[in-house]
Amino acid sequence: MEPTIFETNPPAAHTVDASLADTKLACFWLDDIRDSAARYPKLGNDLTADDVVVGGGYAGLWTAIKLKAEHPERRIVLLEAVEVGWAASGRNGGFCEASITHGEPNAEARWPNETGILRRLGYENLDAIEKFIADNKLDAEFERNGALSVANAPYQVDWLGESPDPLVQTLNAEETRKRINSPTFLGGEYSPRENASIHPAKLAAELARHATEIGVEIFERSPVTKLEGDKFGPIRLVTDAGTVSAERAALCTNVFPSLLKRYRLHTVPVYDYVLMTEPLTDAQLKSIGWEGREGLADMANQFHYSRLTTDNRILWGGYDAVYFTGGKIKAEYEDRMESHRRLASHFFTTFPQLEGLKFTHRWAGVIDTSTRFCAFFGEAFGGRVQYVSGFTGLGVGTTHFAADVIVDRLEGRVTERTEVEMVKKVPLPFPPEPAASIGINATRWALDRADHNQGKRNMLLKTLDALGLGFDS
Repeated sequence: MEPTIFETNPPAAHTVDASLADTKLACFWLDDIRDSAARYPKLGNDLTADDVVVGGGYAGLWTAIKLKAEHPERRIVLLEAVEVGWAASGRNGGFCEASITHGEPNAEARWPNETGILRRLGYENLDAIEKFIADNKLDAEFERNGALSVANAPYQVDWLGESPDPLVQTLNAEETRKRINSPTFLGGEYSPRENASIHPAKLAAELARHATEIGVEIFERSPVTKLEGDKFGPIRLVTDAGTVSAERAALCTNVFPSLLKRYRLHTVPVYDYVLMTEPLTDAQLKSIGWEGREGLADMANQFHYSRLTTDNRILWGGYDAVYFTGGKIKAEYEDRMESHRRLASHFFTTFPQLEGLKFTHRWAGVIDTSTRFCAFFGEAFGGRVQYVSGFTGLGVGTTHFAADVIVDRLEGRVTERTEVEMVKKVPLPFPPEPAASIGINATRWALDRADHNQGKRNMLLKTLDALGLGFDS
């Protein structure tokens, strides 16, 4: 096995210690809007609506907005268990990517006959998000700045230039470092239209504001405990403070257990860890370049992702993707100093010229991982209940596409997007415990081995690939 660049060139321990000494265990994005975000009432009694949406993240908010825009006369109610945007939608890296399939290779492996269609739908989806934000003047710090994928090892350089996307530009080491200056970058691929950066919590807050302005009713702190109904009667969403009865429902609960039992094994919760630096000085920023403000990721199985904020902080996350035995979601899992220290070490290997920079925030978010790495769709009660989940860490942009699919299906429309195999077919579920823990941890070990063996996938990974199963970092 060959060590990675992060193992052969680690920073001094005191550099890591100093960078984390005053770090706050809190999501920077949510912290940033804590005093300005609007809050919404708790459901206080039974009510009747035309459509009800469960989940106040991006998928639920986009769906509610689109339903209300299509039918202004209908009563649209959104139920959120805690607060709008508090979970994955408010604590992600802020990458709003064009890909709706978790990258081109994933689409090629699973739907080779539809790769071009899915790529086009993805670009059209991101264009539509950009237009909606501009037309409605949403303050979400949206920047259409492209994506830079970098090779940190010689074997990864051999992968460059393989993308069938005509917009992707292949760069050598010098060209890559002119964009972002790191001694670890040996080459890269730049896609000028693939990615936008946003402020995740602001986007959620602004979507909620817009939704209420057009007439959507939002209720926070109203967790739904049960879904009742059949193909013909009203659908009832039960909370501890009242029941909402509606003709149709959209379930957008992300990583949390589905209200439809048939889909409860189709996702597992995987914790992803993130750091945010203090704002860079002009001299520090000049030392790394980054004038294009691209979204940044590397090409390893266990990859890092990074981007600049509007005030020139650096977000640095990824690498560790941790599944805790039992598949539970607990706040205590967010405080994992082992992962945050590893991230800090890898940061200063990547940017040694920034030694002395401090991290102000560290946090974690839960990813709704599916076996095919991207969103899937389900339904019940003759199609009057629609469900989406499994975004696997790429939901910022894909949730908008998912909302379009949900509305199409609720309306009974057959469209290009409802007919792609990605939408029509449901992936294989994960096995129940303890098999899930055994399989996921064995896969994580195999991915790590591949990163230490020139990217070569062992028999376990090849078998999972052939079966359409997997576990993404």
